[in-house]
Amino acid sequence: MPKITFIGAGSTVFAQNLMGDILSFPELAESTISLHDIDTERLKTSEIVAHKVAETLGVKPKIEASTDRQKALDGADYAIAMFQVAGYKPGTVVDFEIPKKYGLRQTIADTLGIGGIMRGLRTIPVMVEMCKDMERLCPDVTFLQYVNPMAMNCWALSRATSIKTIGLCHSVQGTAHQLSEDIGIPLEEINYICAGINHMAFYLKFERDGVDLYPEIRKVLDAGKAPDWNLVRYEMFKRLGYFVTESSEHFSEYTPWFIKRDRPDLIEKFNIPLDEYIRRCEVQLAGWEALRKRLETGTETIPVHRSHEYGSFIIHSQETGQPRVVYGNVPNRGLIDNLPQGCCVEVPCLVDKSGIQPTKIGALPPQLAAVMQTNINVQSLTVEAALTCKREHIYHAAMLDPHTAAELDLEQIWNLVDDLIAAHGDWLPQYN
Repeated sequence: MPKITFIGAGSTVFAQNLMGDILSFPELAESTISLHDIDTERLKTSEIVAHKVAETLGVKPKIEASTDRQKALDGADYAIAMFQVAGYKPGTVVDFEIPKKYGLRQTIADTLGIGGIMRGLRTIPVMVEMCKDMERLCPDVTFLQYVNPMAMNCWALSRATSIKTIGLCHSVQGTAHQLSEDIGIPLEEINYICAGINHMAFYLKFERDGVDLYPEIRKVLDAGKAPDWNLVRYEMFKRLGYFVTESSEHFSEYTPWFIKRDRPDLIEKFNIPLDEYIRRCEVQLAGWEALRKRLETGTETIPVHRSHEYGSFIIHSQETGQPRVVYGNVPNRGLIDNLPQGCCVEVPCLVDKSGIQPTKIGALPPQLAAVMQTNINVQSLTVEAALTCKREHIYHAAMLDPHTAAELDLEQIWNLVDDLIAAHGDWLPQYN
């Protein structure tokens, strides 16, 4: 039975879902589940949850928990990352509050934008250090990477380590489900092919029985029936001709067109939820605290429902040989012709006993490749800054970020970066 290590297991609800997914497979029901977190209280809660998940399913995995990362990784067959360096407070709060002083507002700030840049800079060194541990302790491990900024992290790891890594997200399958509801066609009847970069992949095909369903999506747009929480993506569909995978609140800050200080009408027209991640984190923290208190009473039962995360399917397919297709974030080694080689791309991947095998897509429609390239520029420079510790590349990443550049001049961008680096302190390595 495989050893599966959860890094950042204190992300209790997410860890609970993945553990439920994994242990629901009979072939994985006696796996070793090794939980690691640096927060002892959260780790304790997740350990209780793990035992309750096993109890609900009537299975007997070996469950262990440790604050010692090397102990948790030693001999692992799979490692799953789900942590956040510096946490919500102070990390995320800093990423939002300092840019606000310059008039730069964000929605999620975990993928691109100045918030995504800083999150990448404090995450990549920790990720690389973890993978160096894996090279010593479990060199054949498959690393399932769920941490944002996904593309930056995976790109850096592909350059800095030898560990087999796949970045996993739920936006492809999640958006397909949303679109199926919008057009009133069951998801199981829909076939799609999607490709691009994480949070900016597009459905190149969206069909039922070989019939293109894009006209049905256009009907939703033309009838004014796009959900009010999804107006940005329908606007981009109108302009580009293809539907993007990540949510409207995310996508609004990947481009220069939606969040503008002098255009409050745009915020209202497209229903853009500024500071959305701050609100979301507060709700999640309150939910975790309530769960912890219920678990301490010993009366809480843990229901198990299969999630739409790919992680358990990858493990099951590699262990059993049952072939599956998942969407993964992997290095662009001849997969997408008109995106830079080596950058991190999101494409369909076959998974079986031979491992993870990405699918060659060829060339994307040129307008899609062009809008992705604006994000890849920022990813590239952030990765360069993180791996070389050259401070100038942080400024370069920020000045080329579409949203930041649309709001601030160059002097403001330089000053903002200086303020953020100062606020980060020991979260970042020393930059040259």
